[in-house]
Amino acid sequence: MGNLGMMEILLIGIALLIFFGPSRLPELGKGLGKGIQEFKKAAKELTDPVKD
Repeated sequence: MGNLGMMEILLIGIALLIFFGPSRLPELGKGLGKGIQEFKKAAKELTDPVKD
């Protein structure tokens, strides 16, 4: 995760809890996961050679 230490990750998590609340965090995580999955799929389609 780059240069993020445990303390920084903890502070980000606390900030997310304060801003969104515990009921919205699973929904946000699911949306982020789907977005990353779609990005990887699109990147793979662009890098795969065209099959004839």
